[in-house]
This record gives sequence, C-alpha cells and structure tokens, in this order.
Amino acid sequence: MEYTIHTDLAIESAAVSNVEVSGNLSGIKTETSSEKYVTITRVEVLNQKGEEAIGKPKGTYVTLEVPELRESISEAFDAAQKSLTRELKKILGLKKEQTVMVVGLGNRFVTPDALGPKVVDKLLVTRHLYGVLPGEVTRSMNSLCAVAPGVLGITGMETGEIIRGITDKIKPDIIIAIDALASRKTSRISTTFQISDTGIVPGSGIGNTRKGITPDTMGVPVIAIGVPTVIEAVAVASDAIELLIEAMKIQAQSNSPLLDAMDAFDDQNRYDLISEVLSPSAGDLIVTPKEVDSIIDEVSRLIAESINEAVNGETAKKLGEIL
Repeated sequence: MEYTIHTDLAIESAAVSNVEVSGNLSGIKTETSSEKYVTITRVEVLNQKGEEAIGKPKGTYVTLEVPELRESISEAFDAAQKSLTRELKKILGLKKEQTVMVVGLGNRFVTPDALGPKVVDKLLVTRHLYGVLPGEVTRSMNSLCAVAPGVLGITGMETGEIIRGITDKIKPDIIIAIDALASRKTSRISTTFQISDTGIVPGSGIGNTRKGITPDTMGVPVIAIGVPTVIEAVAVASDAIELLIEAMKIQAQSNSPLLDAMDAFDDQNRYDLISEVLSPSAGDLIVTPKEVDSIIDEVSRLIAESINEAVNGETAKKLGEIL
C-alpha cells in the first residue's frame, strides 16, 4: 500500500522541488530571495496543470523560512516580523477604511492546534472603535475584527458554516485565516510561515479535511497564514533512516552490493515500511516539539504584530500605547 505523508506547505511539493532543480515545469513558477535571517520563496500555481502537479489550488504561496527563530535570536524575530508584515501588505492590498476579519482556526485546548486562537488574543481589534472614537482617529485606520470559532468537536458546527454566517452579517472586505500546519521536515516546525491567497481547508495537513474557508465559499478574498507545528511520525523516522543510509554509503566500498540495496530503499519504500510498523499500535501518529507551549506563544505574537502593522501601520502602534 502506498503511504502519503501529509503536508500543508507548497514548497514541500515534489513538483516544486523539480522546478527548483530543472527551472521549468508547466503551470508552476517559483522565485527565491534571501535576506538576513529570512529566505522567501514564492510559488505561483498558474493553471490546472500546476494544480495537478502541486496538489493545491491556483494562486500564490509565499513561504518565509527563519531557521534562527528556533534559537530565540531577537534579531531573527524582528527580521521575520518585518518580512511578514511587508508580504502581508503586498498580498492584502488594503484601501483606507476597509474591514478586515481575522479568523483564528484551531482548538485552543490542544496546544499544537492553538495558534489561531492565540493570534486572535493578541490582536489590536479596531472595528468597535468606529462607534466610540472621533472621526479623526478612525479615518486614519482600517476596521479590524477577529473571531476564534473553535472546532467541530466542541461547537457541533462546521467552522466554515460559522465563518460564513459571520461574514454574511459583518460583510468584511477581506478575511485573514490563521491555522497551524503540518510539515514534512522537522526543521520547518515553528520556523516557517506560509501566506497564500487561496484560503485554507482546516485539518487538511493531517488528513482530517473540513469545509474550506476560501474565496469561493466565503464570497470575499481570503488570505491564509500558517505555521507548521506538527509532523507525522513516519516523516521523522524516514528522515532518520535517510541519514543512516547516507552514512552507510560513505562507509561502504564502491563495489559493495549494499549500495544497490540502499539505493532501492527510496522514500516511498521507507514510508510504507515505517507506516506498517506504526499502524498496529500508534496509527497515524502526529508529533510536536516538547517546547510547543513557548513556540505557540512566540509565533502567535509575531503573527499578531505583523497583522496589526500590515492593517493599521503606525496607527496600531499609537493605539496600542493608548489602550
């Protein structure tokens, strides 16, 4: 049986990897740039061929990788916040006095899944101020509101249904959906940010797909922001075996029959074998770092600050000082 490791990141698609190597694949365009502490990769899915190759809807996916965040380097945090704010401004394209609704997806009682609600807790919401502050203040800022709708198991309602109902009432100009993601690489846990203009399907990264929060289902543009907080145990074990095989290749003689055997033990063979070992006792085991509490707090603060600045700029800072 062929086993597939789930991921939410566009840059982890095999098709994108082929583009980076060959520089050409019909339907997909990639561009990578580097700054101090931050590597930015833009993946554009241009048409149906691109959708089929990458397994994601047509649109733009911007990924920021900041490895030094894992080391709690303050300069890396500042660089990530600055880059994320800039990319958000670019993809939002906001005009004055527009209403932005932030949706914090996930379960606040399950730490690896609490990113969305934690971001909502840290936002400087401004929509209510339009009724209590002078016009001079409100004219200089956009209207920002936020909601953390919970999950189906707690509310008994599909998250997409809740958000659609709120959208019909509030009529925001744009929605920003925040969610925890799944990755294929441990190195990307808590250090990678993905922004896309295609919306989001909660739970898709771990194979638990719910109703999507997308431009089609909501009727307004939906920008998704996500950070990987979990990885499948199969992927972790596979990476470990890959390192072991590479070490064995270095030690093996050039004419050793072991080399052919190791070459035949490719990704898919490893995934299938490890899945067979894990399935009877652990099933589809999902793992997360032991320091996930501090990771969620740090990353949610970074995202919240970036949204505040991207939506309301200097006004957000001034209001934050007042409030």
